[in-house]
Parts: sequence; C-alpha cells; structure tokens
Amino acid sequence: MAITDVLVPQLSESVSEATLLTWKKQPGEAVEADEILIEVETDKVVLEVPAPTSGVLKEIVKGDGSTVASGEVMARIDSEGKAAAAPAQAPAASAPEAAASAPAATTQAASTAASPAANKILAEKGVDPATLEGSGRGGRVTKGDALAANSAPAKKAAAPAAPATMSLDGRPEQRVPMSRLRARVAERLLQSQADNAILTTFNEVNMQGILDLRKKYKDQFEKEHGVKLGFTSFFVKAAVAALKKYPVVNASVDGKDIIYHGYFDIGIAVGSPRGLVVPILRNADQMSIADIEKQIADFGNRARDGKLTLEELTGGTFSISNGGVFGSMLSTPIINPPQSAILGIHATKDRAVVENGQVVVRPMNYLAMSYDHRIIDGREAVLALVAIKEALEDPQRLLLDV
Repeated sequence: MAITDVLVPQLSESVSEATLLTWKKQPGEAVEADEILIEVETDKVVLEVPAPTSGVLKEIVKGDGSTVASGEVMARIDSEGKAAAAPAQAPAASAPEAAASAPAATTQAASTAASPAANKILAEKGVDPATLEGSGRGGRVTKGDALAANSAPAKKAAAPAAPATMSLDGRPEQRVPMSRLRARVAERLLQSQADNAILTTFNEVNMQGILDLRKKYKDQFEKEHGVKLGFTSFFVKAAVAALKKYPVVNASVDGKDIIYHGYFDIGIAVGSPRGLVVPILRNADQMSIADIEKQIADFGNRARDGKLTLEELTGGTFSISNGGVFGSMLSTPIINPPQSAILGIHATKDRAVVENGQVVVRPMNYLAMSYDHRIIDGREAVLALVAIKEALEDPQRLLLDV
C-alpha cells in the first residue's frame, strides 16, 4: 500500500486559514491524477485542489466545511488501491420504481455532474445540484443552469443551505451563514471606517472627449488588440497621472509613518458570484490602454469563475470602483486598507450644464474620491480629483503625459 497525502495548498501570508467546500469524491472511489477533489475557500479566492496521484481515495481527514491551514492533511490516496466494485445491478424496474429505489445514487451522480463554476454558484445559493436538470452534455449542470436556478422553482433544491423558519403569519425567513469572503469583506469595511478619517470630495467630468475618441477608434482598436475599448482604462490612466502629481494620495499609513510608494498598483473592484473582489493592475503606469483593457477583461472572466489567485488580490496602492455599471449616479466609496484613497466612478448621463452662459446638454459623469484625512489634506484630495477630471476631459493629455 502506497499512501499519498492530499494537502491544503500554500496560502498567502495574509491568509491564515480557509474553509473546505464539498468533496467531489468519497472514500473507496477511484481518482485520477490532477482530477479536482475539493475546493478550498479563503477570504479572497476559491482554490481548486487536484489529486496529487491516481489511485483510490482511502480516507477523508477533513470533512466538508472544515477550517484548515496551509499544509494540513485533508485526505489520503492509496496509489496502489482499486476502487470498490460497483454493486450488482438489479433487474430492470419500471421508471417510477427505479427512481424511488436509489435516491442517494441519483444525488451523488448529479452532484458530480456539475462544473466547478456551477458548484460555486449553487453553493452560494444553497441549491443542491442533484435537483437540477443539466443542459450540458450528458446532463452536466452548467454555469448557466446554476445562474438560472432561482428562476426555475421546479428545479431548485428542496432545502436551502439553512432551514427556513416560518412565522405564525406565514412570512418565511432564512438564516444562511456568511461565506468566508463575505465575512472578510464585512470585517475590512468596519476596519476601514474605524481606522481611517474618511472624507469624500466630489466633482463632475464632461465625457464628450472620451466618447468621441472611443467612437472614432473602437472598431479599429478591437480589430488591432482583440479586446473592446471600454472606459475604465481611461480612468486608470487619469488616476495614475494624478497620483504622480500628488504622491500622498498613493501613499499608505503604517503606525506613525507614511509610506510613499514609488509604483502604481491600481485595484479594480470586480463583482463575482461570491462577492466583491479587487484584483490589482501591477505597475499600471507602464501599461498601455490595450494592456489595461485586456487585463480588466481577464480579471472579470476569472472572477466569475473563481480563478483569481491570492497574489492578484493582494496589495494595491489605490483603487477604482465603478458603480456606474449598475446604474449608480453618485456614491461615497470606502477606502480599501491599507490604501489611503479610492476613486468612485458612476453612470455617464446626458445632463443640462452651463457653458459660457448657455445651457447645453453634455454627457456628464460624477466622480467621488474618498481619502484618509490623517495624511491627505483637503487641498491634495481636491487637486488630485481635479487632475483626474482635466485628464478625462482632454484625453490627448494622457498620451502626452501633461
């Protein structure tokens, strides 16, 4: 007998523990090398753990929902073992009789026939994959099936993640534990408000210049670079230009010291099925518009599939949050510690504005920058936001670095 341990993957220094989700194999079942056995949820990402070798799953040491640390043994594989023989098949029965005779087998087969992305979404919703009819090949439950689960009552799990409690007047309530990510987000938001002296300054920007530039070049840009020309890349470029002029906005506080960063790592807030994540554009000042658009598109795709790495979510010197994609007109973003400022951008709408004494219609976007008043004075915050505004209203300045 040759036993191989399945270990918790190495977590980053800022992550001390993780939670096991659902084992995809049970003791006695055959496994193939590199087959995904379980997913490990940290407060930042979900990590897939592959089988280190082929063989038979001999033992599960840490069950579903267990809290684990880096390097702990989760399970053991017998690389020389053979899977238990399947029970002899009973004579064919009628469809209703067969369905009633083996509900557990049906559940197990269905739960293993869901994609990793679908399993993540269904776990968040508290939906059992076994209750869904997959639209993929061989009945596999796809991500689309998981996303649509709430809108298909007949296919939803009979029981949510936690039992619903009914009040006497028939109004239901459901208690569901926070995911590790949601709990960590809540903790960091409270920490940010408790530890920072947060103020927010506002301004407005006429987006006509960027709209014209984008309209003129978007088709050629996409053909040349293989990615659509969006708006976030312009905000990143404008923010970097402002941070160069006002370095304290790119700084952070460490005890009684101010750390001035000589690099520009910009966090981009991205929504995912598990909650908000903020992957980092490293050295954004050295990236072209095309580089930024490609990286943001990649972040968005991998955030939806839970494929972002811990390294990509760690660090950052300044953040950008785009509530405009959801229709927000104005908001006050919360600083992402240990950063000292964050830019909130919003929906661009045609609005009446006054130019040279005349009322005209212009595509306007309201900007909000929250900052830590402990190290950033109002003057620097306001001037930094004005610098962002001016760069956006005259985007050619971003190309000339003026």
